[in-house]
Amino acid sequence: MSRVDARAVVSPQAHIADDVEIGPFAVIGPDVTIGPGCRIAAHAVVSGPTVMGSGNQVFQFASIGDAPQDKKYKGEPTRLEVGDRNVFREYVTVNRGTVTGRAVTRIGNDNMLLAYSHVAHDCVLGNNIVLSNVVMLGGHVELGDWVIMSGYAGVHQFTKVGAHAFIGNNTAVTRDVPPYVLATGQPAEPRAVNSEGLKRRGFSEEQIRAIRNAYRVLYRSDLKLEDAVPRLQEMAAQHDCLQIFVDFIGQSTRSLVR
Repeated sequence: MSRVDARAVVSPQAHIADDVEIGPFAVIGPDVTIGPGCRIAAHAVVSGPTVMGSGNQVFQFASIGDAPQDKKYKGEPTRLEVGDRNVFREYVTVNRGTVTGRAVTRIGNDNMLLAYSHVAHDCVLGNNIVLSNVVMLGGHVELGDWVIMSGYAGVHQFTKVGAHAFIGNNTAVTRDVPPYVLATGQPAEPRAVNSEGLKRRGFSEEQIRAIRNAYRVLYRSDLKLEDAVPRLQEMAAQHDCLQIFVDFIGQSTRSLVR
C-alpha cells in the first residue's frame, strides 16, 4: 500500500521502495533512490542524484542532496550517497559532491544530524556520528566513526577528525584531530583523551590506558612529531587500538591540532 501523501511531489524518475513514507508537501526529485523503511517528513526535500539506503528518517524542512554551495560548480552530475538508519533532523542541509573533489558526498550508517547542522560538498562521514545543533562542516571534511561534535562547532574544509574524537561546543576545528582526542577552543586544541566516550563503547581499562599513554607521547612529551611517531609505532605493535592513531598521523594533510 502506498504511504505517499497525495500532496507530496514525487518525480516519476525517482525510485522509491514500496514502504517508504512521504509526508505532505515533501519534494522528491529525479535521480533519487530511497530504500525500504525510510520516512520523509512534511516539507522535506530530497534532490538527486542521491541514493539513500534503508531505515533513514528525514524530518520536516530538511534539504538532502541539493547542489553544492561552490562557486566553481557548473551543474555537473555529482551525487550524494547515504547509508542506513541515519536521522536528519529539522533544517539539516547535506550537499552533493563537486567534480573538483570526489564528485560524491558520503554518509555512512547510524548517524544523527541534529537541527540546522550542515554537511558540505565532498564530505565523508563514517558511522555512529553525532552532529549536534548548528554544527557546520566545510567542503571535503572527513569524520571517522563515533565522532561527536557539540553544538555550534565547525570544521574547516579539507580537515579530518579521527574516530572516537569528541569536539566541544563552539569549537573551531582548523587542523586535523586524531582519533580518541577531546578537543575544544578557537582554534581547537587537544585537551585530553575522550575516555568517557571510550568507556561507553566498551573499551577496556587496558586499552584506555594505552591510548592515554599514546596521547602523552604525542602531546605531553615535548617530542617533535618525527620523533614521537616511531615511539607510537612501537606502542601500536603492543596495542591494536593504537594503530588507527598512528595511521591517522601519517594521513594528516592539514597538520595536527597541537
